Amino acid sequence: MKCPYCANLENRVLDSRDVREGDEIRRRRECAGCNRRFTTYERVDEVPVTVVKRDGRRERFDREKLLNGLLRAGEKRPVARADLVGVVDVVESAISSRDVREMSSEEIGSMVISELRRLDQVAYVRFASVYRRFEDVSQFMDELRHLLRRPEDEAIDE
Repeated sequence: MKCPYCANLENRVLDSRDVREGDEIRRRRECAGCNRRFTTYERVDEVPVTVVKRDGRRERFDREKLLNGLLRAGEKRPVARADLVGVVDVVESAISSRDVREMSSEEIGSMVISELRRLDQVAYVRFASVYRRFEDVSQFMDELRHLLRRPEDEAIDE
């Protein structure tokens, strides 16, 4: 493992811990060259999930790309980064548990939206406005009306 500070390849592991319910191992390391400490994470490299984009392009699922989108949606909101990482964890776990290794971006977006809606309504609307590609203010207002509905109203609609 290369030191991120001095690029030295010699280091020693100070501590190892399971994280994310045993799906990952966190290792605290110390560089033999500069004596600075850094953290690495290991996880099993699974068969990749391919995301089918709206325009038909295919790309590998990227949890960091999803997290960055959620961080933008939650910017200047009282939403902890750990909570957004939790949303990504839930979505990634749901994706990984499927037998199908190809998913549309719409399916993934729907999973994210349902998790984000429970977390923060403003972040939800921000994410939804990009994900659902609102074309005008009326679509945005429709989404806000739907969000503001009381739970008993939704039970009547179903």
